[in-house]
Amino acid sequence: MQEKMEKLKDLQELDQELIGIRHKRQVLADEQQVSGEELARIQAMVDKLDGDIDALKKERAALQQALAQEQDNVQKAEGRLPAIKTQKEYVAVLKEVDTAKKMNKELLDSIQRKDAEIDVLARDQEEKTEELGSLQEKTSARNAEIDAAMAEFDGVLQEKGVQREALLKGLSTTVRKRYQMLLERRGGIAVVEARNETCLGCNMHLPPQLFNNLYTAAEIQSCPHCNRLLYVLPR
Repeated sequence: MQEKMEKLKDLQELDQELIGIRHKRQVLADEQQVSGEELARIQAMVDKLDGDIDALKKERAALQQALAQEQDNVQKAEGRLPAIKTQKEYVAVLKEVDTAKKMNKELLDSIQRKDAEIDVLARDQEEKTEELGSLQEKTSARNAEIDAAMAEFDGVLQEKGVQREALLKGLSTTVRKRYQMLLERRGGIAVVEARNETCLGCNMHLPPQLFNNLYTAAEIQSCPHCNRLLYVLPR
């Protein structure tokens, strides 16, 4: 039984190392995910600004085209004035010219407003593009470090996984199942020391007879409270 408990203790220690390594690896993976999401967020902002600027430029082009048309209308109307013979027709053409000039003014004002909106968005776009470039550079360098660290962790996990399989082969199927079940249900701690008639896994008092049996029993003993597998240090 002592040999079996030693294997379980070694297995527990190895699993604690594996849990710690997996946790460190996951922290790095989470960091990569967060940085990737941040890059995507800023990229989406840049893309949206690009789209908004393009839309405003199209609207401005349409306004510019309308302005050119109205300016042409003014020139044509004013060109007809010298040939007009009646007062009524002359007044009508002057009114047409005045209306067209007012439209020109409104179109020009709209174009200027579009220009101001484009300038604001262009500044935001430049700022976000610079931010994106800086973050991409930092993220690329950090990801290279993370990839190297994760590759190292993967190598250690593979190596220790082989060691774990070797330890498991030295245990019976029943013990392996008990151990694995406890490992999953008890936060990665399946094997604990019993000391001074107390289980150090749950800190509950053990029956005296059970505690004494740990020194002599041929079979592995479990804590009646948390079910963890118990061992004692030699007296």
